[in-house]
Amino acid sequence: MPIINSIAALADDMAAWRHDFHEHPELLYEVHRTASIVADKLRAFGCDEVVTGIGRTGVVGVIRGRNTASGRTIGLRADMDALPILETSGVPYASKTPGVMHACGHDGHTTMLLGAAKHLAETRNFDGTVIVIFQPAEEGGAGGKAMIDDGLMTRWGIQEVYGMHNMPGLPAGHFTLSPGAMLASADAIEIKVTGKGGHGGAGPHKAVDSILIGAQIVGALQSIVARNVDPLKSAVISICAFHGGTTFNVIPETVEMKGTVRTLDPEIRDLVERRIAEVADATARAYGGSAETIYTRMYSVTMNHARQAAFAADVARDIAGPERVNDQALPRMGGEDFAFMLEERPGAFVFLGIGEGAELHHPAYRFNDDVLTHGASYWVRLVEKSMPAG
Repeated sequence: MPIINSIAALADDMAAWRHDFHEHPELLYEVHRTASIVADKLRAFGCDEVVTGIGRTGVVGVIRGRNTASGRTIGLRADMDALPILETSGVPYASKTPGVMHACGHDGHTTMLLGAAKHLAETRNFDGTVIVIFQPAEEGGAGGKAMIDDGLMTRWGIQEVYGMHNMPGLPAGHFTLSPGAMLASADAIEIKVTGKGGHGGAGPHKAVDSILIGAQIVGALQSIVARNVDPLKSAVISICAFHGGTTFNVIPETVEMKGTVRTLDPEIRDLVERRIAEVADATARAYGGSAETIYTRMYSVTMNHARQAAFAADVARDIAGPERVNDQALPRMGGEDFAFMLEERPGAFVFLGIGEGAELHHPAYRFNDDVLTHGASYWVRLVEKSMPAG
């Protein structure tokens, strides 16, 4: 079953929806305009129930099939928020909000699920209930967890949950996924080094150089990946901010560093968290200073469930053809808060290729409207194949 005819006929409308979302990007939980449009469209499509304010600004739509005797209820999730990036894509519908853009394609994700919701509400060619989930604050705000905490899974009795993300560099219309780890955990570290300030030229021997200590910590942290982590497993430790001092000849009292940690295994995550604090503390003490480490767990590993991942791959093959689906893809080190939903319910997360172009989170990133029909058809086929009308 390739692209669904009614979805193909909706292509121009979906592109117009996406361009409107793209022109008016919103950050984190402040997706009020987007959420309002989504809710209005779901009501116009004839959803049986539309609820707003789940996870602060999330939207949930309920669509019941012609029959519900199967008792099956599945959730389909799209994210709505944008990024604090100044757009340089050059598209005619570029962001009208300076410094904010849809650089991760969430405008496309929202549009594809809306297209699927319209078709499903009109045809209802399935036996069960579909919950369409439009989530805020994926980009660092853990909006998925907020929706779960508001009763997303229990209130509507969701039994399985599925997500999708676009992927630049993957040919347009191709799908990729794997069972097990799909994306890494994404955590934040903050390290404050305290030494003793002094004159960097006339009396460095009287100071405890926090800059030197910080530099040594940056290098020493890499030994964790090189010598503590199993070479057959993965971890990333990156210090991305280093602040200390204000002038050319004064050794500062303190240095502050910030960074990110990525892992694909919960045990490796525990190991890395422990070792970062140990290495920072020991390195600082060796030079006569001290180091305080704050490790913040943000997003868990996005872990596909084997049976649901195999099913999602079958659905993708129905849409794209077997030669355009890779169901044993290597995991990526990006993070996703869909991980929280997969911790609550079995399900799967897939990537949909959008062709060559700038990477995600790049100011020149462009979503490819040609794949809107692929994504919407995937959602429809997933529902109809999971809960056949009989």
